[in-house]
Amino acid sequence: MKRTLLFSVLIGLIFSVSAQKQDGYYPGRTIDFPDIPGYVTLIADLHTHTALSDGYVWPNIRIEEAVRDSLDAISITDHIEYQPHSHDIPHPDRNRSFEIASEAAKNQPLIVINGAEITRNMPPGHCNAIFLEDVNKLNISDSVKAFKEAKKQGAFVFWNHPNWEAQAIDGVAKMKDFHKKLIKKEMLHGIEVVNDVTYSDEALQIALDYDLTIMGTSDIHGLVDWQYDVPTGGHRPVTLVFAKEKSEASLKEALFNKRTIVFFNNMLIGREEYLVPLIYASLEVKGAKYINTWAGKTNVAIVQIENKSDSPLILKNTSNFNFHDHGEIVVLKPHFVTELRVKPLENLKEFELNFEVISTVTAPKTHPEITIKVIIDKE
Repeated sequence: MKRTLLFSVLIGLIFSVSAQKQDGYYPGRTIDFPDIPGYVTLIADLHTHTALSDGYVWPNIRIEEAVRDSLDAISITDHIEYQPHSHDIPHPDRNRSFEIASEAAKNQPLIVINGAEITRNMPPGHCNAIFLEDVNKLNISDSVKAFKEAKKQGAFVFWNHPNWEAQAIDGVAKMKDFHKKLIKKEMLHGIEVVNDVTYSDEALQIALDYDLTIMGTSDIHGLVDWQYDVPTGGHRPVTLVFAKEKSEASLKEALFNKRTIVFFNNMLIGREEYLVPLIYASLEVKGAKYINTWAGKTNVAIVQIENKSDSPLILKNTSNFNFHDHGEIVVLKPHFVTELRVKPLENLKEFELNFEVISTVTAPKTHPEITIKVIIDKE
């Protein structure tokens, strides 16, 4: 009897896991954010590597990881010039990783973008060119000509890891004249403020000063699960792209128009015009009522706030009201309803709560402010 029961349980688990995988859902690891008004939110990792340059996995593994993380778009950006595995894996066609990845993704709801990493000393350092037609045409020694070819193909180009210690010994991103010339000639469009496990305040300021698209990528070479401890709740860095629809053309248009937010280490980084709408789209007041005791109704209100995003939102109370069960810092857990006991001091039918969202950044050491309107439920 016990063996029969155990067998039935195991079969049920197998069918359950199979159903989840067929539905494209992997519990505990999907990266999920709401849409904002006028746009759909696309989750993208646009800087990854495979064994066809200096990575350690085949391109199809990158696709499977992306599907498990519910990404909407990925670009495998293998190095054009740097080929450390060429003795074991010679491949004269630099488009090959894209071809393999595209074949692996043909039955998946995933946009696969042809891209490559232009790998040079500083300046210009390393830059990714994505939406390429033919990577091979960028395999030339002259750096300027490589960027000109990328522009000719209509590529979106961004500066990789500008704070990388190998090319910035103090870990500080610094704009060079070469980059300024690329920007002026419309051959450089974005900059990574997040790369792998690093965040650069200086790169964010460069993005704001020079009107560049704010990017965040994994730059993954090994396994995503190992690098970011995904089984224990970690996540890869990604760029949230606010597009008009889920398509490669719309994604490209959004990147060129700087409609991005970076999700990194449970932090959101981006321009206020997109970050604030994302915060508001993530929050919903699920209910509000005054506490009743044996002595009657009180002036302490229970307010339920749901966070519908994957990022915990850390709020600093800047309201005129204090809380009955929290200090000035409140953490709204992802996909969870948090209860606040608010003390408006009188029986108001509605009131506003003001917060500084300190887990989000719009400029170095700058956090946006939001207002949540609370309407007491009718009895």
